[in-house]
Amino acid sequence: MVKTTVESATGDKPIEIELKDPRLAAFLAWLVPGLGHIYQGRTGKGLLFSICILGTFFYGMYIGGGRVVYASTADVLSRKFFNDRWQYVCQVGVGLPALPAAVQRYRLRNDKAPLIGDNFMRPPKDMQDTGSGFPSEDKSDPSQQVVSPDELSKWSYDQGEYFEIGTVFTVVAGLLNILVIFDAYGGPLVIKPPEETKDADKKKKA
Repeated sequence: MVKTTVESATGDKPIEIELKDPRLAAFLAWLVPGLGHIYQGRTGKGLLFSICILGTFFYGMYIGGGRVVYASTADVLSRKFFNDRWQYVCQVGVGLPALPAAVQRYRLRNDKAPLIGDNFMRPPKDMQDTGSGFPSEDKSDPSQQVVSPDELSKWSYDQGEYFEIGTVFTVVAGLLNILVIFDAYGGPLVIKPPEETKDADKKKKA
């Protein structure tokens, strides 16, 4: 077990925080935001992280119509994987809630039907036939049919600005959880005051 010492705000006895197994705590913090802190007994902090990060992630999913979290169908180690969908590299920082996208990617690459609904975290399909495209509903005039060259363009058109906003929310949630993982692994940041400040405080108390 690992312990870290934090000086109390009142300048009294230092507070010891038991980090238990930091590597396991970091893994749990990635798997479910806040779970690593709950494992360490830092329940209040864990619940706060969990509510804020998961709330941000799922709200982004909601306003994006469940389509803003998906992984590229390119090979994982290829440059195309990152270039096509660098957002997912950030989104997967939120852990388990983003992993269904990896399952959907695997099934699409192997010509299998989506496992969890047709739209939920499924990568967009490319244009099926030359000139066919994907029809979208025109928002201003339903009688006019808009045809998008690929499904991603259709999603973006149908959701409007909410598609990009939802993507941003889910990316931010993933990046925030990276900070939570570091906090679970190393404990809270300790900023020691300069020696001059400590001496001045001691003289005041004396």
